[in-house]
Amino acid sequence: MPLGTLDRTPPPFFKQGPSALSKLMVCSALALFLMVADVRFRITQPIRASIATVLFPVQWLAMRPVLAVRTVEDYFTSLNAALKNEEAARRKLIVQSARAGQVEQLINENAQLRKLLGLRERLNTPTQTAEVLYDAADPYTRKVIIDKGLAQGVEAGSPVIDESGVLGQVTRVHPLISEVTLVTDSEQAIPVLNTRTGNRGIAYGDAGRHGSGGLELRYMAANADVQPGDLLTTSGVDGVYPPGIPVAKVAKVERRPDSAFARIVCYPQAQVDGVRHVMVLKSLLSQIPPRPAPEDAAQPVAKRPARK
Repeated sequence: MPLGTLDRTPPPFFKQGPSALSKLMVCSALALFLMVADVRFRITQPIRASIATVLFPVQWLAMRPVLAVRTVEDYFTSLNAALKNEEAARRKLIVQSARAGQVEQLINENAQLRKLLGLRERLNTPTQTAEVLYDAADPYTRKVIIDKGLAQGVEAGSPVIDESGVLGQVTRVHPLISEVTLVTDSEQAIPVLNTRTGNRGIAYGDAGRHGSGGLELRYMAANADVQPGDLLTTSGVDGVYPPGIPVAKVAKVERRPDSAFARIVCYPQAQVDGVRHVMVLKSLLSQIPPRPAPEDAAQPVAKRPARK
């Protein structure tokens, strides 16, 4: 047996030094000390600044390929979007060109019919533009806030539209801002007219009711002539919305044998999500002249002179 093992000491290869627990405690205390010292005395801030300065060129060079790839992706994405927008604009231009030839003829026919029937001309609705500031904080309603109020002449009940159709109605007016309830709100209703059949109905907001976030044409008979794709416009019978403004398109018609009414789901024509600029119309009720006071029908009869 080697004499080196008689002193009961481990060979140099198996010497471990301090235990792992001791190392953990020392390192933890050192880390805690450095964190406290950095927070109180900011002793590591110059070191970090120096390291960041030295590593900045390396970081700049490393980010060049990433930025180049992003630039190329953005270019092709923008190019693809531009091509799609150009194609959509051309299609819309073709449709508008086809309709433009019929506008003058329809205007002349409308004027002749109104003269023939003795109808008055349609009211000219005053308008003003507004910008949507933010959505209302209430998660159970569909409302937005616009930057026009009493100071700009906005009145409660005024219709609000965008470039595509009816957006909603002003329900609350403040001095500088107004609250607009969207057509998809569950408490909003608007009289509509089916442009294909001429049938009238009432469209109710359906946001949150069936999870569709659109509108529902209620109380229509199960055998009513309503088809997907029918355009619904304002009928004007409520005296609030001018007639002929697009409201929604029919998306789905469900006819159930156990119900006398059909469930008609529609999606709004206006951009109810993410709209930025809107137009506030003046309510038709405020433009209609007041009814003239009834004149006294019975006039006092002059007394006849008595016969002699």
